[in-house]
This record gives sequence, C-alpha cells and structure tokens, in this order.
Amino acid sequence: MESLINNATELLLLLFLIITFVQSALDKMLDWKGNVTWLEGHFENTLFQNQVPLLLVTVLVTELIAGVLCLLGIYMLIAEGEKTMALAGAVLSCIVLLMLLLGQRIAKDYDGARTIAIYFIPTVFLVFLLQ
Repeated sequence: MESLINNATELLLLLFLIITFVQSALDKMLDWKGNVTWLEGHFENTLFQNQVPLLLVTVLVTELIAGVLCLLGIYMLIAEGEKTMALAGAVLSCIVLLMLLLGQRIAKDYDGARTIAIYFIPTVFLVFLLQ
C-alpha cells in the first residue's frame, strides 16, 4: 500500500499511457483497412504516401511494446519498488509520440500535431519523475 501512495503520480501516468497506446493499437488492429485508407489520404502528396502500411505497422508494434512496458512498469513499481521498466515504457511512449508528431507535421495537420503535444507533456513529466 505504501508503494501505491509513494508512487501515485507515476502509477496514474503509467495507466494513462497504457490506456492511450493499448487502445490505439487495438483500434489499428481491429480496423486495419479503415486506418490504412484514411492515412493514405492523410499522407497523400507527402514523402510517406507510398509507405503508409509499413509505417502503420511500425507505430502499432511500438505502441504495443510501450503499453506492455508501462504495464510491467506498474507491476515492478508496486511489487518491488523498481522503476527501470516504467522508465523504459515512458521513454518508448515519448518516442511513439514523436513519431506521431512527425507524421502530423509532415501531413501539415497542425491541429493533430497540437494534440500529440498535449500527450507529450505528461509523458515527458513521467520520464522526469522516474529518473
């Protein structure tokens, strides 16, 4: 119980990332064709236009790994007070968000990029807390 109280902020932020990335990955898997179709239009006339399926797989796998690392991080933080796995999940989450930000900027979707920046702020804060 003491671990929950002493690490409440970290645990809440890890849960935030798990929900964010596991749900996003599941959406990509359950509606693969819809996501590819939408993204092909989104990246039309950009350097990513012919690489959408490959890039989507890359983001999907990275999101899943980030979510699993955050989940393992919660366990390790509660069970052993160990932050290494949680930090790895938080750092990988930052990398995923930077990949998504790059895509939004290249697509000139500045509102989408702003949304990614909103997710990036608490994620970087989590990295700070876990260091």
